[in-house]
Amino acid sequence: MRAIHEPKLMSGNANRPLACAIARRMSMHRGVGVSLVDARVERFHDGEIFVEVFENVRGEDMFIVQPTSNPANDNLMELLIMADALRRSSASRITAVIPYFGYARQDRRSKARTPISAKLVANMIARAGIERVLTMDLHAAQIQGFFDIPVDNLYASPVFALDIEHQFKGKLADVTVVSPDVGGVARARELAKRIGCALAIVDKRREKPGEVAEMTVIGDVKGKTCIIVDDICDTAGTLCKAAEVLVESGAKEVHSYITHGVLSGPAIDRITKSVMKSLVITDTIEPTQAVTSAKNIRIVPTAPIFAQAILNIWNGTSVSSLFETDSLQPIYEGTYSPI
Repeated sequence: MRAIHEPKLMSGNANRPLACAIARRMSMHRGVGVSLVDARVERFHDGEIFVEVFENVRGEDMFIVQPTSNPANDNLMELLIMADALRRSSASRITAVIPYFGYARQDRRSKARTPISAKLVANMIARAGIERVLTMDLHAAQIQGFFDIPVDNLYASPVFALDIEHQFKGKLADVTVVSPDVGGVARARELAKRIGCALAIVDKRREKPGEVAEMTVIGDVKGKTCIIVDDICDTAGTLCKAAEVLVESGAKEVHSYITHGVLSGPAIDRITKSVMKSLVITDTIEPTQAVTSAKNIRIVPTAPIFAQAILNIWNGTSVSSLFETDSLQPIYEGTYSPI
C-alpha cells in the first residue's frame, strides 16, 4: 500500500554530496522536487554534536543519509542524534540510509576478551528510534541478524556488472574475476556468474593484521584481463600485492572493483604506483581530493540505486528487485565513464 506521507531526506556531514545526488534522482523519478530537510548538524567548541531541524516533520517518513565512515565515531553519533531529534519531533518512521556501515569488520570475537562492536552499534541504532536500515555490501552478511529491525542490504555487484559489460564490451571472453582472498569467493563468484566469466582466487596467509606474508593464485589467469572484486579497500596493501601476483602469474592486465573505498594511510600512493590499470570504487564514502585526482581511480555513483530503494521502501514495494542487473539497467543508463 502506498505510504500516506511524502518521503523526506535528511543528511549529516559524512557524505552530503551523495545525499544531494539521491535527492536529485528521487526528483527525476517522481517528477516533483525532492530536497534535503532544512537542518543544521554542527559541533560545539568542545566537540559535542548539536542538531536542529528547521522544518515540520510531524508524521513524515524520514530517511537519514549518513555513512559511518572516517571519522567513524563522529559520524555514528551524528546519525544517532539526528534520529533522536526526528523521533522527538514526531516523525512517523525513521530509516537510516547507511551506505557504508562502519564497525562491520568487528562482527565476531576473533580472540579472547574482544568486543563484537558491530552488534553494539546495531543495538545503539535501534535504541535511537531508527525503525529500518538501508545499507550496501555489509562486510559480513550475518550483521543483518544483529538488528531486531528490518535491514535492506543492497549489493554493488549488479552495478559493477553493468559497468564491466560496458567497459569490456566485446572482450568478456578474456576476463577473469578474482577474489583477493578465500573469504570473498562468494562475492566474486556471484559477479563472475552475472557477466559469464571465469573465476580465480588469490590465497593469502597473514603473519599479523595489515601484513601479507604469502600469496598464491588458484586458477588460470595467464593472458587474461583480471578483475579483482572486494567490498572494502583500506590501506590497499593486499589489493596491490594481489595485482602484482596476478601479473607475475601471466595476467595481461589487472583492474579492481571495490565497493567501499576507505583508502586510508598510504592507500592512494600505493594504488597510483601499482600495476593495476584501474581501481573502480563507489561513492558510499565521500571521496577526498586525493582520490578524485588519482589517475587510475574511477568512481561509480550509487545515488541511482539508493534513490530507487528509498522510493521502493516508501511505496511498500520490493527492494530485492534491485538485486537484478536488468532492474538497474534503466536507472543507470548514461552514468558510465571510460576507464
